[in-house]
Amino acid sequence: MATAMSERPAARVVASADWLAARKELLAKEKEFSRLRDELSRKRREMPWERVEKQYVFEGPNGKENLADLFQGRSQLIIYHFMFGPGWKEGCPSCSFIADGFDGVKVHLAARDATLAVVSRATLPEIDAFKQRMGWRFKWLSSFGSDFNFDYQVSVTKDEQAKGKVYYNYEFTEFPSEERPGLSVFYKSENGQTFHTYSTYARGLDILLTAYNFLDMTPKGRDEDALPYSMAWVRHHDKYESQTTK
Repeated sequence: MATAMSERPAARVVASADWLAARKELLAKEKEFSRLRDELSRKRREMPWERVEKQYVFEGPNGKENLADLFQGRSQLIIYHFMFGPGWKEGCPSCSFIADGFDGVKVHLAARDATLAVVSRATLPEIDAFKQRMGWRFKWLSSFGSDFNFDYQVSVTKDEQAKGKVYYNYEFTEFPSEERPGLSVFYKSENGQTFHTYSTYARGLDILLTAYNFLDMTPKGRDEDALPYSMAWVRHHDKYESQTTK
């Protein structure tokens, strides 16, 4: 199904010298943003840590594994919380939009002492079937039967969901699903102690969306203003109409 897109934006056409002046003015703002982003990243690295006291068990391609196993010999672990609940026919389209970039980046993360893993509450057979359909190779584990998703704000019980507002992104808010997206980072010390260092949710995940970063540089941008919600146009990559993939 197609989604609305705007017409070509009205453009102010100027001489080359005027274009260059406008570009340099914008460049100054871009450099300011880059410096602010570097400062924010520094503050993120200075966040205090919390010990992970609970023993979480996951089911994956290597059988049963605990959180410490997922580091795969490295000291840093990045877990993407993929919206895919037990009984779902397929994973979330928006999470799939993000996950399409994981296979290419995981080898580069490994070179910097960081392991990437994906976790969902769907059962492993459900995960494996969808993963095969999407053609992904990254490590994806099931937390079914574990408290992991609930402890890290990415799943709620049906009773909690029925109350209307749920705890997500560090506040009580409305969210239409029992499963929510997020990303959590962990560190394992030399003595084997595991720490939770960072988690982010909602718009905090925007930085992972490579396609959005490309679109933000185009004249039409994300082109989502006429849609019922911002990502209404996003499809699983095997569901786009043929003309969009030519």
